[in-house]
Amino acid sequence: MCSPVTRSAPLLPAGNPRIVGIVNMTADSFSDGGRYLDPAAAVARARRLRADGADVVELGPAASHPGSVPVSVAEERRRLAPVLKALTADGTAVSVDSFRTQTLRFAVSAGAAWLNDIHGFGDPGLYPVLAASQCRLVVMHAVQEDGVATEAATDQAAVREGMYRFFARRLAALQAAGIGRDRLVIDPGLGYFLGSTPGPSLAALAGIRELKDTFGVPVLVSPSRKSFLRALTGRDVTGSGPAALAAEIFAAWQGADYIRTHDVAAARDALTFLAAISSQVGHA
Repeated sequence: MCSPVTRSAPLLPAGNPRIVGIVNMTADSFSDGGRYLDPAAAVARARRLRADGADVVELGPAASHPGSVPVSVAEERRRLAPVLKALTADGTAVSVDSFRTQTLRFAVSAGAAWLNDIHGFGDPGLYPVLAASQCRLVVMHAVQEDGVATEAATDQAAVREGMYRFFARRLAALQAAGIGRDRLVIDPGLGYFLGSTPGPSLAALAGIRELKDTFGVPVLVSPSRKSFLRALTGRDVTGSGPAALAAEIFAAWQGADYIRTHDVAAARDALTFLAAISSQVGHA
């Protein structure tokens, strides 16, 4: 008779990953452009995501995929202002996703609890504002030094080396500016932010544990509806949900602390099950 399989570590580390729900307030997001451009629609979507289990709701006032249409700082602020006001009034933890310094300054003043910069807060002129705030900062890595993502061919090993150099320098710079390490979260970047082929994104997901061990700060990942999933499966954006959920479950198993996703209910249900079954492993 076969002996039962046992594991020394649970399937899911203690404390489920927190979920960050995405609200794209844009005209041209590749997945849902135009659906939440109206402030009332954005607020309703954010509240729906919160009800579905999001711990944080992230507002994106401009798209950042290859070929996206540039949006001015004034327009980003116009889109954000009424939605931030409504959500902070009801106690929602709101994140703002922008790489524009003036937009991030506005987000701090308007009560955002989190800031997410796809270029990892590269403007030292913003650091005094960040240091004086209480915002959690998602320091994201991208192979692009500025602007939106591009469809660039990249070398997987070079991407990894560049990522580690980037985080070492940027985390040190932010801490030197008076921003506590306990406020920092790192995101390796996925999809076009790492290159036009799936390899670098797969390596980043597989390397979550090493990333956590090296830098000692929480890790956020966002595979939801990313290009590498479509490249692997041949599905379009609307059909990439199962692959995204599999990537999110894998990331949780690897120790990711935050999952940023469009499909909050699916992620929450999957993580709830994974936590429940994890408690039974080795006891059956």
